[in-house]
Amino acid sequence: MSHVALVNVLVRDYDEAIAFYTRAFGLELLEDSPQGGGKRWVVVGSRSRGAGLRLAVAKPGQRELVGRQNGDGVGFFLHVTDLDAVLAAALGHGAVATEEVREEPHGRVVILEDLYGNKWDVIEPPTG
Repeated sequence: MSHVALVNVLVRDYDEAIAFYTRAFGLELLEDSPQGGGKRWVVVGSRSRGAGLRLAVAKPGQRELVGRQNGDGVGFFLHVTDLDAVLAAALGHGAVATEEVREEPHGRVVILEDLYGNKWDVIEPPTG
């Protein structure tokens, strides 16, 4: 059986990205290992579910892609148990809401842009 383990996300700085994703979205720092030459293997995510984000500092030829890896569309989906709390934390740490919270058949949803401009569907699935 196969499953997606990691998704690569280009960032400007490891520590800036770790601080944002752990504080704004409540993810955990799962790994931060030196790779030599200033490179690090950095993964944030949830220990219990889903794929992790491998945070990669953009190389000179990739810098214009930071925040635009998925074009103008939503590229990431974050399931949460308390949308209001995550929304408040995310906005307090630099995320930008592109819309008001809306009700959908799959739960309460808001699109947020992260620190870099990547779009996220933040979803609180219905309970029950």
